[in-house]
Amino acid sequence: MKRLRPLLAASIIAISLTQAPREGKAQWIVFDPNNYVQNVLTAARELQQINNQITSLQNEAQMLINQAKNLASLPYSSLQQLEQSIQRTQQLLSQAQRIAYDVQQIDRAFSTTYAPASASMSNGLLVANAQTRWQNAVAGLQDAMRVQATVVGNLDTNRTQMSALVTASQGASGALQASQAGNQLLALQAQQLADLTATVAAQGRAQTLEAAQRAVAQDQGREQLRRFLTQGQGYQPTTVQMFH
Repeated sequence: MKRLRPLLAASIIAISLTQAPREGKAQWIVFDPNNYVQNVLTAARELQQINNQITSLQNEAQMLINQAKNLASLPYSSLQQLEQSIQRTQQLLSQAQRIAYDVQQIDRAFSTTYAPASASMSNGLLVANAQTRWQNAVAGLQDAMRVQATVVGNLDTNRTQMSALVTASQGASGALQASQAGNQLLALQAQQLADLTATVAAQGRAQTLEAAQRAVAQDQGREQLRRFLTQGQGYQPTTVQMFH
């Protein structure tokens, strides 16, 4: 406002000096300085309002751009590969041979094949049970090795997915992309934990079957010794020991 007043005064003087009579007649233009100043000030205020509106529109446009970035989905997804890895591990666990991961099946096995030896058991039954326990132990070891091989095979896939997800996270353009990348990294960790759990479970199953086999073999060995002492030299030992 203060800067405009000297300019307005100079404009009034210039207009007054440039006005000359025409055709010998004195012609005067009526000039209202106050009205002129008000018009200039009004125009300046309108111009400022237009500038403010332009700035506001620019800010709104940038806000919409940022919102669009935040809502943009991550162009990379590793979920399918992770699901396939988990399915492979789960499939191997479900294919456990002979005594599987089933409580009822385990209870039946330990009430029959792994039951303590008794005098009522025939020598043939002792041999059959020993052979079954040996086969169970071998199957458990094979299943454990299959799970371990699958988990090791998943390492290369996990390494590739980890690298891709870290790159996608670092290049995320918005909050949604960063969040999705973080969620997929968590899913990758969950898949690795699932593989670790499966490995521990398979290895533990194999060790348990082998330990159960040894425990029952010792019990049957005592039963054989008792029969030998009871029946004397006429007792013929069974071949049960070959499966211990």
